[in-house]
Amino acid sequence: MPDPVIIRKPVGAAAPVVFDSPHSGNHYPDDFDYILPFDRMRWAEDPHVDEMFAAAPESGATLIAATFPRAYIDPNRAATDIDPSHLEGDWPDPVDVSHRARSGVGLIRNASGRDKLPIYGRKLTVAEVRTRIESYWTPYHDAVRQSLDEAHALSGAVWHVNCHSMSRFWPPVYQRAERRNTNDYTLGNRDGTTAGADFTEFVRATLAGFGFNVAVNDGQKGVELVRAYSDPAANRHSLQIEINQRLYWNGKIQEKTDGFEEQKQIMTALIQAICDYARTHAP
Repeated sequence: MPDPVIIRKPVGAAAPVVFDSPHSGNHYPDDFDYILPFDRMRWAEDPHVDEMFAAAPESGATLIAATFPRAYIDPNRAATDIDPSHLEGDWPDPVDVSHRARSGVGLIRNASGRDKLPIYGRKLTVAEVRTRIESYWTPYHDAVRQSLDEAHALSGAVWHVNCHSMSRFWPPVYQRAERRNTNDYTLGNRDGTTAGADFTEFVRATLAGFGFNVAVNDGQKGVELVRAYSDPAANRHSLQIEINQRLYWNGKIQEKTDGFEEQKQIMTALIQAICDYARTHAP
């Protein structure tokens, strides 16, 4: 098993920009003990998103990626987002149970897919969950926080892009009349609370300039990683970006499509544009 977090520092002149990919990890720990077929487990991955943003260091940004799967423990959830009813024994730490945890997709997933098939044949122990938090969740958050603090200390501002891919179909939780997700990209700043309007519009317009349909705060608004480390008033901007998997991924056979290289080239151009923006807008 590799280290839980990969951190790639800027090459050459650094820009105050950090990209992170929390859901592209595909190294499944030996103690996972899931009962679903492996291909079903992979449905939770944001496949190859880290690879899509691989050019970030060459443009001067930091790139962080998880190597572990989100189905094991989700770094884009608060450490308190645990439903104790899913555990064996009494959870001793504070909890703040979200609707995601109640539906099986909190910090520790216990269900997979639209049909909510159980991931485990038993309840996890308190010790197992604590080990996952200490060995995987905490190192990831430490890496993001430290990288953002370093960039902010260098220039007085930092721009953080939290990178994901989204299903071609809306999850049932969104209760959409049209099941198909027609957004090519969705940006999320939690209704303007995690990133400035100017930066959000810059990223939206850049992607739209490539001919894509780009939504903002439509369903995917951002979760823990943009919430925890953002403060636009202090020049700390965090923006979530979701790429529709239909642009690059065949989920049925779990392989890249011909569109992957095109999307990677577009992300490389977007990375450079964001780094240029940060260099010109830092105080």
